[in-house]
Parts: sequence; C-alpha cells; structure tokens
Amino acid sequence: MDQQTTTRPADLPAVFIDDILITLKYFTDEQEPHLKIKDPETCVKCAGKPCATFCPVGAYRLQDGGGVQIAVQSCIECGTCRVLCLSNNISWKYPRGGFGVAYKFG
Repeated sequence: MDQQTTTRPADLPAVFIDDILITLKYFTDEQEPHLKIKDPETCVKCAGKPCATFCPVGAYRLQDGGGVQIAVQSCIECGTCRVLCLSNNISWKYPRGGFGVAYKFG
C-alpha cells in the first residue's frame, strides 16, 4: 500500500498559532474567575498534570512543590483542561457576560 503524504496547497498561506492568538482580546473578571482549582492538594498528588501539558495556550503552570497555578487571563475557553483533568479538580464555567476572550474574525 502506497503511503500518502498530506501537503498544504501552494495557494494557502501557512498558519502559525501564535499569530492567531495575539489577535484575541481578553476581558478578565477579577471578581469571579471562570477557572478554579477545587483542591490544590489534589494537584500536588497528580502525577501527570495533563492540564499543564495539554492546554493550548499554556494557562496552567507548574509551581514549586508540585502545585498548579492558572493564568485565567490567558484562557481561550476551549475546555480541554476540564476534560483532561483525571481528578475532576478544575471548576470550569463560561465567564459572565462581558468577560472572557473576544474572538475577531477577518
């Protein structure tokens, strides 16, 4: 069986995720963050820390001692963290009206 390679057609521009992410606007809700870690001690005990590995924008950062810190202002609201947290230790909800990420098309 022949192995096919997928290539980008010559008429389509290359897309770089950093170029797209820089166009987003964030409206951070300091009073009521939409992401919270339910129990910090659970994060310390977590061996794989998938939230820090799979977040596409790196909103989860490892701390000394094995804890995890969330940079809420960087979140693009994809929900990957809540799906991949094996301990169900992340409280995730959509930001209240007027807050969160603002996507711009075009």
